[in-house]
Amino acid sequence: MHKKLNLPAKVCVVCQRPFTWRKKWQQCWDEVKYCSERCRRSRRHMDSSRKKVG
Repeated sequence: MHKKLNLPAKVCVVCQRPFTWRKKWQQCWDEVKYCSERCRRSRRHMDSSRKKVG
């Protein structure tokens, strides 16, 4: 039986999808902003392209 019904959740700042707490984030949950490595990489790419244009 799963007991993962009451896990905290956040919304990814890149894709705007909800994601839930994972054990690997237990020490840094407050700093987690992205749902996946892909979103983290794409955000970094978006930030650098904005700096070049602006």
